[in-house]
Amino acid sequence: MFKPLALYIGLRYTRAKRRNHFISFISLTSMLGIALGVTALITVLSVMNGFEKELRERMLGMAAHVVINPMQGNLANWKPLLDELRPLPRVTGVAPYVQGQAMVTYDKAVRGAMLQGIDPVLEPQVSKVQDKMLVGNLSDLKAGEFGIVLGEELARALGVNLGDKVTIVVPQASVTPVGVLPRMKRMDVKGIFRIGMHEFDSAFILMNIDDAAKLLRIPEGQVDGLNMKLDDMFYAQDFVAQIKKVATARNDSELPKTFTPEVANKLKQALPPEGFFAYDWSYRHANFFKAIKMEKAVMFIILALIVAVAAFNIVSTLVMVVTDKQADIAILRTLGATPMTVMAIFMVQGTIIGVLGTIIGDIGGISLALNVQNIVPAIESFFHVKFLSAEVYYISELPSDLQWMDVYKITGMSLLISLFATIYPALQAARTQPAEALRYE
Repeated sequence: MFKPLALYIGLRYTRAKRRNHFISFISLTSMLGIALGVTALITVLSVMNGFEKELRERMLGMAAHVVINPMQGNLANWKPLLDELRPLPRVTGVAPYVQGQAMVTYDKAVRGAMLQGIDPVLEPQVSKVQDKMLVGNLSDLKAGEFGIVLGEELARALGVNLGDKVTIVVPQASVTPVGVLPRMKRMDVKGIFRIGMHEFDSAFILMNIDDAAKLLRIPEGQVDGLNMKLDDMFYAQDFVAQIKKVATARNDSELPKTFTPEVANKLKQALPPEGFFAYDWSYRHANFFKAIKMEKAVMFIILALIVAVAAFNIVSTLVMVVTDKQADIAILRTLGATPMTVMAIFMVQGTIIGVLGTIIGDIGGISLALNVQNIVPAIESFFHVKFLSAEVYYISELPSDLQWMDVYKITGMSLLISLFATIYPALQAARTQPAEALRYE
């Protein structure tokens, strides 16, 4: 279909100066429209990828990749389970935790919070809290001293600083000679952290796991569950599936191939016999990531319409070119050109417009996506505006994460739309009857 003759004539038609300057203008706008659409698609998707990556990293500053909880009650035999989980492939850290709701008071301020007991030695293996400390250190949370570390926003709301004493109230009662009273404990503020997520900075309190267990009346030697960190966060869902498969396997043939039978059997013996619940980091925030995925899909469709509109201009251009070249088409047909050859000529011409527009758009989109973090501050400085105020948004800079798979998809989509846009005008050209076209020449 695409013989050298068709390619040669199609390229010549594209390069030739047109008698009808309006056709040239429409061709130029078609090319620029495709370039604009491709540029916008690459840039916007890169920025959305950047926001997703930034929020995911901040979220995982506190949340573990994988969490294992007993189905009922507390996890009693957790140390052997920790010893079996730690050497597993792709596991980089395991740490126990206890968790409960509490109310923290200071002076006249009262705030609700999530109280989490951690092991100060093992916790840095599964979270980034240690790296996010503004003041203090996790190692200051020593058993028996009842010290706490709290989020920056919670500390600001209470008006507390390092070294202040706050009162923690848990929703459990103690029977005293004067009646039933809520359990309360005075604690020292040993540190303040900032994760960058409102959920953690405004409502999380960390303390030593032994102190938290005593305060929440968890039996000695028991924990609520285990937090795990993997070398790849995106492997977490598969890892959870492997752990569940180990627990339900009835014989060695049903064990996952990821683990050796010896390791899998030891792991199965260490898992809670009454059952357990394991989930990955995306489970707790499933709606959040689904919303981002849906927004990316919607933005892709909306911005792809720019390319589609430009493709309609290609149709208009080729229709006018076909009308303008009726005599040329007739002469080619009389010289032996087949309808397929004529069709190929105009498909080449339209496709070149789409290819050039796509290439320009790729260059522009990639350049913007790679430099958006420098371009936006320059625009803000020039116009004296702030697009993402730090007082309102947790991410005050516009992040960008260029993913080449997105570039490939956008490029392929643009080329396909451009190719399909040439089919109708090319068919009309192929149907031209030489006698009718040359009748009035």
